[in-house]
Amino acid sequence: MLWQRFSSLVFWAFLVSSSIALFPFAVLVWAATVLFDRRLVLLHRFTCFWASLYTWVNPQWPMTIEGREKIRDDTTYVMVANHLSLLDILVLFRIFKHFKWVSKIENFRVPCVGWNMTLNRYVKLRRGDRESVKQMMAACEQTLRSGSSIMMFPEGTRSKTGVLQPFKTGAFELALRTRMPLLPIVLSGTSDILPKRGFVLRGRHPISITVLDPIPPERFLDLDAKALTELTRQIFVQHQEEKGDGPPDGRAVD
Repeated sequence: MLWQRFSSLVFWAFLVSSSIALFPFAVLVWAATVLFDRRLVLLHRFTCFWASLYTWVNPQWPMTIEGREKIRDDTTYVMVANHLSLLDILVLFRIFKHFKWVSKIENFRVPCVGWNMTLNRYVKLRRGDRESVKQMMAACEQTLRSGSSIMMFPEGTRSKTGVLQPFKTGAFELALRTRMPLLPIVLSGTSDILPKRGFVLRGRHPISITVLDPIPPERFLDLDAKALTELTRQIFVQHQEEKGDGPPDGRAVD
């Protein structure tokens, strides 16, 4: 336990210090590209590099990524992922594909990290506020129509037990409104490292990202949001049942 506390302290100290060091570079990337890169693709790519540092440098978190080739650069998606841990946000940047996060407003207030989220024009949400939900949905719809994918956690919050929670309908309403394909992404292992309560990291655990087959709009346009929500959730459930508790087979990523 003492070693875990010490290694956790080192990790969080590295995250804070590196964020302070890297945020000025994010500002430079934004300033140099904002006039011609309307979707801020290059800034997001820099953010992917920034977030990926924390998994690259940690040998305690061997990662596998499967199905990244299913994400077409010329297609806009409503991306949905299960939510197990605070680390999920860092881990999902490892796919190095363009998207805009939907994130609770508190994250935007975190120094450096939150400021960079604002620069990227990620979408804010005040949970439990109906007006904020309406604004979030409108911002997501505009973002999708402008050519940027959206990344959402349809469970709304992290699972306490790792068991898949019920999905909220927001992401699926967006897919129906915009006729954009849904892209399910399954995470595994992050809750073993950092559960919902606490900040002490738990030793060595493998992490996996599995990009499932996109769900094209022609498959779901005759459904309502509730039915589409349940259909997508069942795809997650089926995948988890097929793979069991371990990480899915896939290509190791250094």
